[in-house]
Amino acid sequence: MSEDCSQFYIETELPVKFEIFLSDNIFHIKNKELLYFGSHGSNARRIVVVDLKVSILYIDTIKKYFKFHKIECLIIIIDAIEDNKNIETLLYLLGKIEDIGPNRRDEPIIAVGGGVLMDIVGMAAGLYRRGVPYIKVPTTLLGVVDASVGVKTGVNFKNRRNRLGSYYPPIAAYLDKGFFKTLNSVEISSGLGEILKLSVIKDLQLFEILENHGSELLNSKLVNCKYSDEVINLSIEGMKVELQDNLWERNLKRSVDFGHSFSPILEIRSLSDEGVPSLTHGQAVALDVIFSSIISHTRGFLPASEVLRIVKTTHNLGLPTCHPYFYNRDILMEALNDTTKHRNGCQNLPVPYKIGQGGFINDLTYDDLQVVVKLMEKFNNECFK
Repeated sequence: MSEDCSQFYIETELPVKFEIFLSDNIFHIKNKELLYFGSHGSNARRIVVVDLKVSILYIDTIKKYFKFHKIECLIIIIDAIEDNKNIETLLYLLGKIEDIGPNRRDEPIIAVGGGVLMDIVGMAAGLYRRGVPYIKVPTTLLGVVDASVGVKTGVNFKNRRNRLGSYYPPIAAYLDKGFFKTLNSVEISSGLGEILKLSVIKDLQLFEILENHGSELLNSKLVNCKYSDEVINLSIEGMKVELQDNLWERNLKRSVDFGHSFSPILEIRSLSDEGVPSLTHGQAVALDVIFSSIISHTRGFLPASEVLRIVKTTHNLGLPTCHPYFYNRDILMEALNDTTKHRNGCQNLPVPYKIGQGGFINDLTYDDLQVVVKLMEKFNNECFK
């Protein structure tokens, strides 16, 4: 207590520790890793929240796994697409959890699906009884290299991506590349968009693998590919290094926000705008990577030759290199203004000074955007003429 008896101070810390396991055939009956956490024996239960698309392929395998290990499996299926990432879906999930009534500590919720599902389940777990344990089992490349490492949860609100959310870490994440076999090429390329982001801003080695073997990674779905393990390991390690000392985003200058300065608004708006191609998360991030790299070029940092390398690599990963929104200065300015509010009044725009190394700028103007828009068209023309 202070000398002034009208004031009291409370200071505490919340330790955060969770493990990320690389686990093949996670639902094979001989693989017991998923059972490390939670109760066992008579009356043992698990709530398993499964994405609709995943359930079509794996629901019988999941049921068989828990039945074999004598654990009651209570399955909730959610159509976890971006359009359904909202309060209504969150409340639906919370209602199902309440109907089941899990114990607060020893019946962890297991999320099996992509990044959208991870975000919704994480938010529900953090809200229910002010926090129950949950486990991530991402089934998409994007989920493996991004959602598995972070602790952010969220749902979309008022046509804004992840406008409502929290920080709530899982107790574990299990990564199984076997799920990639059933993904389509767009889902693979979308995940590669997040990997591209990380490589351009902080990892030259990773970028060079993407540059030289992008088509091979895409076509193989990162299965039975010589470079897949290295790409995944470098991506996870890079995300871990960037996030672990700033999980609660006390510092709003974050290299991992590269590719996320313009893309959030543009991605969510493209889904409801019939006049433009809809963008997946990874596609929007990749376009933002190119646009932000051109901003760097206009400031005298990134040479034109390196911008072209980035554009060509993006293309080879099956990602778009242009989109009508990235030629629309008004939409871009709206997105920048929203990002500036998100970063507490500072643009904090991550840009690569060279491939694999970056910094931040804070003085991008509406007129600057017009210059970048013209150069984006120019670089696309040069790259594919």
